Amino acid sequence: MQFRGMRVALLAGACLALGGCAQTQLATYAVKRATLEPMPPASGGTYKVGTPYVVNGVRYEPKEDPAYNSTGVASWYGHPFHGQRTANGDVYDMNAMTAAHKTLPMPSFVRVTNLENGRSVILTVNDRGPFVQGRIIDVSYRAAQLLGFQEKGTALTRVEIVGAPTENMIAPRGVVANPPLVQVAAAPRPPVAVENLSPLQGVPLAPQLVNATPRFNVGALPPEVTVVGVPATNRIFVQAGAFASYESAHSVRMALASLGPVAITTVDVAGRPLYRVRVGPVDSVPRAETTLAMVIARGHTEARIIVD
Repeated sequence: MQFRGMRVALLAGACLALGGCAQTQLATYAVKRATLEPMPPASGGTYKVGTPYVVNGVRYEPKEDPAYNSTGVASWYGHPFHGQRTANGDVYDMNAMTAAHKTLPMPSFVRVTNLENGRSVILTVNDRGPFVQGRIIDVSYRAAQLLGFQEKGTALTRVEIVGAPTENMIAPRGVVANPPLVQVAAAPRPPVAVENLSPLQGVPLAPQLVNATPRFNVGALPPEVTVVGVPATNRIFVQAGAFASYESAHSVRMALASLGPVAITTVDVAGRPLYRVRVGPVDSVPRAETTLAMVIARGHTEARIIVD
């Protein structure tokens, strides 16, 4: 399972070499089956941060990051990896609430919010990936179902680390989430008299709604899902990098000008300004992935897709 993302990344690299770019990257989801299988035996896994590693020329440095909060494209993985070992020794269950991330410790708990529909769930990170460029997290098939993008394959998301399990989180395997329940006799329920009253004379009745459909059907969602407010429009950018000097950022902006609109934005980090170079906004995830591939090909290997 540790090499799951590497195999996907090699496939995506081959697709780019053939010129298919974003469309063929999205085609990798054809190997992800939605077939549900019995849950494999649990192993529990171990806590693991890991050492720096390189995949397809990109260096990743796992670390504890209690302030992690990022936006980007989420994808999902399923049947081919169901029952295999994850990067921390757990057993992958496509029907559980888990995810793969490139650098966060395992296990970590993250809130993943679909910025396209407002659905939000909490997942346990117990694997490494995805290594397809532009993807920020790979969630289980069940999580993709609850977030509402299992058929589409990808979604614009926000991923935030959370400090501790909540009532919506599956407890770590082998750990008792709650103490044993104490049986208490139910309170007596006396019968209640019910009487149908006739309408008052001369008072008009309110019109009856026929086949009325509620504006929001949140009650139909499973308890693992919460619904939060999200912007009506999400803008997608490709960030080439963040630089300490404006001169460096301006040089990169000029080099990427042929790809479309390129802007420099400033952000304060620890009291110092950083100059971010972003291409966009672009109008779709496939277009963003195509742009990202071109930015990386020009030497900016740490470029990524972000959502504002």
